[in-house]
Amino acid sequence: MTSPQTPASMTQRARRRADEAARPIAAALGLGDAHFDLIEQSHQRSATFGLSRIGAPDLSPLARADLAEARERNRRLYAHAAPVMEMLFEQIVNSQSMVVLTDARGTIIHSIGDDDFMAKASKVALQPGANWSEATKGTNAIGTALVSESPTLVHADEHFMHANHFLTCQASPILDARGNILGVLDVTGDHRRYHQHTMGLVKMSARMIENHWIGDDFRNVMRLHLHSRVEFIGTLMEGILAVDRDGRIVGANRSALDHLGLSGAAARMHSVTSLFGTSVAGLVDHFRSPLAAPLCLCLPNGNPCHVQARFNWATWYGLGAPARKAAPSSPAPSASGAPLRAATSGLRLLETGDAQMAALTAKLRKVIDRDVAILILGETGTGKDLLARAIHHDSNRARRPFVAVHCGAVGAAAIETELFGDDATHARDGATRRKGQPGKIVQADGGTLFLDAIDELPLAVQARLLRVLQERQLTPMSAGKPIAVDIAIIAATQCKLREAIDAKTFREDLCDRINGLAVKLPALRERSDLAALAQAILRSACPEGTPAISDEVMRRFEACDWPGNVRQLAKVLRTAALMAAGEASITRDHLADDFIEETDRRLAQGRTAAARPQADTPPAADVVPAPAAGAATLEQVELATIRKAVEAAGGNISAASKQLGISRNTIYRKLRWAVGEPAPRC
Repeated sequence: MTSPQTPASMTQRARRRADEAARPIAAALGLGDAHFDLIEQSHQRSATFGLSRIGAPDLSPLARADLAEARERNRRLYAHAAPVMEMLFEQIVNSQSMVVLTDARGTIIHSIGDDDFMAKASKVALQPGANWSEATKGTNAIGTALVSESPTLVHADEHFMHANHFLTCQASPILDARGNILGVLDVTGDHRRYHQHTMGLVKMSARMIENHWIGDDFRNVMRLHLHSRVEFIGTLMEGILAVDRDGRIVGANRSALDHLGLSGAAARMHSVTSLFGTSVAGLVDHFRSPLAAPLCLCLPNGNPCHVQARFNWATWYGLGAPARKAAPSSPAPSASGAPLRAATSGLRLLETGDAQMAALTAKLRKVIDRDVAILILGETGTGKDLLARAIHHDSNRARRPFVAVHCGAVGAAAIETELFGDDATHARDGATRRKGQPGKIVQADGGTLFLDAIDELPLAVQARLLRVLQERQLTPMSAGKPIAVDIAIIAATQCKLREAIDAKTFREDLCDRINGLAVKLPALRERSDLAALAQAILRSACPEGTPAISDEVMRRFEACDWPGNVRQLAKVLRTAALMAAGEASITRDHLADDFIEETDRRLAQGRTAAARPQADTPPAADVVPAPAAGAATLEQVELATIRKAVEAAGGNISAASKQLGISRNTIYRKLRWAVGEPAPRC
């Protein structure tokens, strides 16, 4: 007599059959018992969730508004992943498959694939807006990868639900530099078209997204690109370490952890010195040159490791870079770091001879460490972020974080999460939950928060920011216990906040809070230190063998209107320095063709204006007092003409330059060279 069959025994037999069907696949991939244990544990979790293997699956997607919110919340992930997904799909096109991107909760936010297969997949809700966590769809590559936090294959009958048995899915989680899951990249296809190389493509694509993310996340600190073989630096196989200014490891990609043989948490307990036996200062000294070759360093286990450093926080003036070794007579840095900051003062490095910049830095020195919020005004490219870093560098907060947020770089919905964090907990397996990301405000605790383009903050976010600044604490969105925050605020904008207040797009009370001291960075065309500034940029880009700037190139610089300001000047100089590598000076031949054409045009305009009779200008006798015959040199006549034009324009250098047909910088230089000549006002 046959014993009755219980649901449990039927489930066990179904699992055994699934295991037997999957073993050839697992063998081809080199998978063994660990894979089957993973599937078995996932099936047990799926049963615990109360899901039915044969019942109708939940096909209801998110509401359109909720999907839009999920996409906006993951806008940055989509921006990094979308082009990678396109490249991945090109490798598998016409294979009855699709590429899927989900967020950290398992919600599909984007998919591309073969049209006929995507139509089949939509019948089991494998489409944007559907959630594929284990709690909703049972064992599947996306949901199981979220739990295991590792690349996962789920093939055919290994899916918990019978409705999904026609699928083969290979997924890899996408991690940030601290090991937190950002989302999942998945390739799903018809189980009859399974290919063993697909997992390798998925893993490489996820790694590409992670590398883009870490480069974006840590663009303001040093990044070490490393590999045991130098030819692999710059490829997907390279490791990437993020290093702060004190040399501490603050982030790493998976390749770096594999090379170091460390977990993410263990890596963050190390420094450049403990890992490689060198210092940040030593790395900066070596890699200041744009042509510097990778260094061969030794890991603690004695294995060699080739390292290439990339950083942009010492780009123009060496700002924030650790000081070079002091001369024997120099005082040693104290534990507080005060002598070190005095020797490498950020504000001091911004002073290159312009009276306006000198006055600006003098004002700032009086309010640093006085709990005064600073508002930086200025055109794009004038160096607002650089000035903010200099202020932080000279403050007592220099050894604490400097956190920069561009308020217009992310969408209106995402900026709130960027600033205040996402503290909602996300279910992974029904029991284990992980908190979301801390916001930039919490990350800046004890240091400085720099809010660039603050005028682009949505009004709702302005209100919440104002409350944080008033109460000096942040209340989580989940209404948990308030978090005390100690931050110095530096804000920046290139617009007039008063106009934004009148237009009802910016809160007046927030403007009062951030505007303790407003300083305006002059545009490059208004500065008198162009030559000194250009040399400072060159010294930073080429510390060894800094090329000179030829007279012709300097004349072109003086003729240029510099709409991109200091950023544009730095770009022109760095390109020219690369073109002039090994030569004594930068000449016309090292400049870009479009820059030459523009300055040719402006120089020609200047010559034409100088030669043309000025019908609307008073006679020469009225412009320049007639000197005694033979008493005045050409330079004296020129200086007198410039002085008279500036006076007639009421001190407006721009108006005087147009009247005379010469550049503003030429006027500044000529007047500055005059003995005892007071600096003209702007």
